Amino acid sequence: MNQHLIVGAAALLAIAGLAAAQEPGPAALAESAESEGAFFETVDVNLVNVEVYVTDKQGRAITGLTRDDFVILEDGRPVEITNFFTVEGGMPVLPPPPAAVAAPALPVGGALPETVQPLAVPEDQRLYLVVYVDNFNIRPFNRNRVFRRLREFLTEQLGAEDRVMLVSYDRSLHYRHPFTSSPDLVARALFELEDLSGHAIHADSERRDILREIAEAEALGEVEYRVRTYAESMYNDLSFSIDAMDEIVTSLAGLPGRKALLYVSDGLPATAADDMFQALSRSFNTTTVLSTAQEFNANRLFERLAAKANANRVTFYTVDAAGLRAPGGSSVELATAAEAGLATFVDSVYISNLQAPLLRLAEATGGQAIINTNDVGERLAQVATDFNTYYSLGYPSAHSGDGRYYKLEVRLAEKLKGARVRHREGYRDKPITDRMSDGALATLVYGFEDNPLDLAIRVEASQPDEEGGSRYYLVDIVVDIPLNRIELVPIGDFHVGQTRVYFVAMDSEGDTSDVSEVPLALRIPNAQVAAALQQLYPYRVTLRMRQGPHRLAVGVVDEIGANRSFLSRSFVVGG
Repeated sequence: MNQHLIVGAAALLAIAGLAAAQEPGPAALAESAESEGAFFETVDVNLVNVEVYVTDKQGRAITGLTRDDFVILEDGRPVEITNFFTVEGGMPVLPPPPAAVAAPALPVGGALPETVQPLAVPEDQRLYLVVYVDNFNIRPFNRNRVFRRLREFLTEQLGAEDRVMLVSYDRSLHYRHPFTSSPDLVARALFELEDLSGHAIHADSERRDILREIAEAEALGEVEYRVRTYAESMYNDLSFSIDAMDEIVTSLAGLPGRKALLYVSDGLPATAADDMFQALSRSFNTTTVLSTAQEFNANRLFERLAAKANANRVTFYTVDAAGLRAPGGSSVELATAAEAGLATFVDSVYISNLQAPLLRLAEATGGQAIINTNDVGERLAQVATDFNTYYSLGYPSAHSGDGRYYKLEVRLAEKLKGARVRHREGYRDKPITDRMSDGALATLVYGFEDNPLDLAIRVEASQPDEEGGSRYYLVDIVVDIPLNRIELVPIGDFHVGQTRVYFVAMDSEGDTSDVSEVPLALRIPNAQVAAALQQLYPYRVTLRMRQGPHRLAVGVVDEIGANRSFLSRSFVVGG
């Protein structure tokens, strides 16, 4: 993220006192106390939600289970399940009534009375699906074949409450369509990608050339440097590909509910050029080159990505668009049986190397990997089943946001023959600061707003920054905070409140600032509380920003009342 939009907390935030912001009155006696620090400790309890998918041997969902059918282990220790929510066919399922309470009889025909409405999926269970087309690591023919089934999946199998977004990658991320509740819009946007080229075609040609050079070389030294250079280039490209997925996973963290990333590519190598190093080892009867290959092993990067996805409640569903692969495809142009045999061996390594990260990302996050099939339609239908039939188990974290990563294991209390349980492998107990930063970033990037505190943002004025040159301005921002929305606690002669304010901004080029955080403690004389609760606290800040269009997101957390708000505002600086 770029830091040229907002510079340094000391220079960034200039806080004006309330008395200077409004006419004198009861609320004008409120004081901000940022420099005093926290006046007492608050505890923010984080509820850990774990989506669980239980299927039989054929991949069909097993329904009808209850809270008592599950056991959750955190770092090997059982925890009490306090929240249980189940969805079947996209509809929440009511828990059975107590045995002593008779269930109400349905009218003839089983129809619900008009006064009885079906349960809605709550906000923290809504699905946000990102369709991620890795155009850099795919062949156009494979991509377009998958698109036909993918369009059917989007238009026929997503629910009315689901939100879906389309992004693509070709050395840089492109947001093709923002989150929408109309998946047919995303399905149509896929047509725009069908005319784009795919880098994987060029990579195929280079790979065949190197394989031929290895087959024709008489000594290891003739080709070893060539393979190493090839591996370095591939690893560099791979790192950028993983970084792009990491960026999406990071941006999704602050969205409420379930998040899924449907990743479509021809695979990513677990170890860059592993097949070529294996070819060297086989051709020249040496294992030293296999040690060199480990320099380009990316498993650590993939594990880090999976851990971040789990921390952000993002499930990976991966699609190998290459379909049913068969070893030996590289041997078509080779002359001898020995060369063809080498190519068949190398192709086997190549295929497993490309598919291993797809399998691992899906397994670690509780999703599914679609590999070795030319028709992904049936498997996408199983993915849709995950989206609309699942169990959500919840329990309060006992760690008070210590920032550590914890392993999760979900078991069935009694074994069901052939049952398979999938879920994310762990979570990070994020501090409130991290969760507020995540929410502010999601508000900035995706326009997600949740404003129970009834905040408002005002852009009051901007003037050129004499020290920053003609392109930079000092922009006065006011966040209006209704005092009647903040939990105030009587302490001595004052009622006090404790909040934190978060800012993050993005310019028209997509460059994003770091999230800035400022503590804001409030003190209101007891005699003035009633009048103050009818007024706003205008929190002022001065931002140094470049000329041009900007979007600003603000988050405020009431640490005593355990309530938080996020909202955003777009405006133009210097014109």
